[in-house]
This record gives sequence, structure tokens and C-alpha cells, in this order.
Amino acid sequence: MNPHRFEEITARYRKLQIAIVGDFCLDRYLEIDPALAEDSIETGLPVYNVTRVRSQPGAAGTVLNNLVALGVGKLHLIGFCGEDGEGYELQRALASLPGVNLDHFITTPLRRTFTYCKPLVMEPGKPPRELNRLDSKNWTPTPPEVAGALADSLRKLASNVDAIIVMDQVDVAETGVVTQHVLDTLQSIPENIPIVADSRRGLREYPPVIFKMNAAELARLTEEKEYQSLDQVKEAASQLAIRNGREVVITMAERGFVGALPNGEVSTCPALPVRGEIDIVGAGDSVTAHIAAA
Repeated sequence: MNPHRFEEITARYRKLQIAIVGDFCLDRYLEIDPALAEDSIETGLPVYNVTRVRSQPGAAGTVLNNLVALGVGKLHLIGFCGEDGEGYELQRALASLPGVNLDHFITTPLRRTFTYCKPLVMEPGKPPRELNRLDSKNWTPTPPEVAGALADSLRKLASNVDAIIVMDQVDVAETGVVTQHVLDTLQSIPENIPIVADSRRGLREYPPVIFKMNAAELARLTEEKEYQSLDQVKEAASQLAIRNGREVVITMAERGFVGALPNGEVSTCPALPVRGEIDIVGAGDSVTAHIAAA
């Protein structure tokens, strides 16, 4: 890699079409002014007065935000939201992003909109302080008609995109977008289309696509307690890439990441040191977006 090759690769981003299959959630931030604190007349409990509400796409939407920032030309979203206020906010936020196509994004009364509601105490001269998060999720299986429609969309789009990203964010299997129906559909997609997969619960049940995970997830997948050294991670990534016949990417926080090819060849990429306070939320999603586009 050199500057010329780097620019040659990134110059093509605006011509790419990428599909993102996954759990798009609404990140809703409630900014609280502690100077306006009061007690409820009815209950006597403290009242937090919200002075600003802002929303943005989260989970698979964080991957999307990164792809938009990279200037990728067209982004096809395969996911769902509920017929609720959060769903309206999520769709509005998604539609405001350049290059986003929502033709395959489903609004359904059979699901609620996945929402992370984050109360933030805003004190002058201090970083925001997050209180207990309020999550809204689906705890029942995704209805067959919804899962089937998502799988059909994936099948139709596959031949028209340059790459596919699969982002599974739910805690309980079969309750989100990436159901077994969707995973089965991935196996029918031509091998020349790169598919990058990342899952909160791990990739054990996934077909052989490009696996992206962190070192702890790799240890769980290979049934090891943990990997103590970089050499151990490289060896495990190499064996996994050979077994699947697909690339494997392992992120390792401040130690950068490891990449393994199907022939077993392994390389490492160091991390850029960052000083001061940072927010690590979404770091892995950023890697997923960059890997898929590149």
C-alpha cells in the first residue's frame, strides 16, 4: 500500500453500491440540564428536565453513517422499523443521508422500532454524563412474513450491488433482521460479491462469508478461554480463514487488527495512537464499513 494505491481505491467509493442487511436502531439522546432540576409534586421524586432531543441511526445505522462519510455512492438498506414514533424518527434520519435507498426498508405493525434512549446530563465545562439507558427491543421471534420479505429483498438486490454488509445487533436469536431465513439466503449469493458479517452474538451459525470480529469473539468461536498473544490470534485467524475459504478480520483495539486470507496468509495493521478522552462506541462498526468499501 502507498498513497497512490490508497487514492486509487478510495476514488472508486462514489461509484459503489453497497447493501446493508441488519438491525437499524434509533439512537435517541435526551440532553438534561441539571440546573433545571425539580421534584415531582405527585411523587416527590427528582425530575430531569430535557432541554434538547436529538436522534440518529444506530447499530447497523452506525455502519451506514461511516459509509456515508466515506462517500459511497448508493446504499441499499434491508431492515425494518415499527409503525411508531420511533420508526418515524428513524426513517426520517435515514432518508436525510445522501445516497440512501429505502425501497427495501420495511415499516410493519408486527415489530417495534429498536431504540436506544440515552439520557445525558449536560454540565458546563464537563463531558456529557450518561444515565441509565432505556432500551426498546423485540423479544419475540420475527414473524415469518417479515423475515421472508427481508430475504426476498436480499435475493433481489444481490446481483446489483458491489458488496453486502450483514450487521446483527440483537441479543436474542431470531428476534431481529438477521434470521435463519436471511442466513440461508446468503448462501445462494454468488461468491464474487464480498459479504462482510459482524454479529453481537458471534458468527458460529453463519455461512462462510468474510468474518469480522474482535479477539474475544474469536476466542468464543474457537472455544478458547482467551488469546494471550498476537501470534495466537494470527494462528487462529489463519486457520479460520482456511476452513471457511474466506477472509477473516480480527480487531484488537489499541493493537490494531489482524487480517487472514483463505490461503492462510496473515498480515497485521497497527492502530493509530489516540490521546485524551475518547468514545470507543462504534469503533468496530467503523472497521466494518471501511473493510467492505475497500
